[in-house]
Amino acid sequence: MRAPSVGTFYSAPKPGAEPFVKVGDVITKGAQIAIVEVMKLMIPVEADVTGKVERTLKSDGDPVEYDEPLFHIVPQRA
Repeated sequence: MRAPSVGTFYSAPKPGAEPFVKVGDVITKGAQIAIVEVMKLMIPVEADVTGKVERTLKSDGDPVEYDEPLFHIVPQRA
């Protein structure tokens, strides 16, 4: 998964909430897995594949660049 925009990475919908996904979770294509904030606009990050989250590459509050990798997801075979 890659950043949809320059901004700030958030793994949860609000401070103190559970993250959208954790390492080891199996996600489906189209599921929201994070947020990138750009000037108070919250852009959802959606999975582009179905698979298992192997690593989260960013921490809450980290700055991200456009198209920067955010997660390493191992695709599931259909």
